[in-house]
Amino acid sequence: MQTPETIEKMRLASKIAAQALQEAGKAVAPGVLTDDLDRIAQSAERHRETYYSVFADAGLDIGVADALFAVDSDPGYNVFADDAVETIHGLREFGCKIGVLSNIHFDIRPVFAEVGLLGAIDAVVLSGELGVQKPDPAIFRVALEMLGTRAGETLMVGDRAGRDGVAVEVGMPTLLVPPLTDPRQRRLHLVTNAVGVPRGSGAVGT
Repeated sequence: MQTPETIEKMRLASKIAAQALQEAGKAVAPGVLTDDLDRIAQSAERHRETYYSVFADAGLDIGVADALFAVDSDPGYNVFADDAVETIHGLREFGCKIGVLSNIHFDIRPVFAEVGLLGAIDAVVLSGELGVQKPDPAIFRVALEMLGTRAGETLMVGDRAGRDGVAVEVGMPTLLVPPLTDPRQRRLHLVTNAVGVPRGSGAVGT
């Protein structure tokens, strides 16, 4: 058990870490494309260093810092919604290209492979591999480049207006769904409805 003082420090560290990562993203100017990002790319190790420096500033000992970073890096805490698999397969059947764009510092491809979804994904764009993150418009442009699609024909789906909503700045129509608080929540019919996937096509229903 942690003392109330340590718990408060953990909360502070998490808040500071989020702020630090957001500020780091501002270092990349809008309009930067893949070739430019290659020159400034930051690795997962840079992400780790940032977190640990924040934890140290908050006065956390190394044991607590290790535990926090382990949780942050554990794919087991990134659970798919119950309707994710059927939604993605339904979109593929409808002829949609699908990209995954995430502010994350470790490779989530194995998580998709484990549930049989990796082959259905056309592009995986991870902030930890590029050194730039949402809400910087540059990462949305990288996603479009990797998908080979035009902004106006590519729907951005997210659950955080401050990060995902910035896609509108690069011309992408954007759908914000309610944040997932329980994997059993079924909300992805909002996506298939927006795209126009017919009912009964294998996609999730309303």
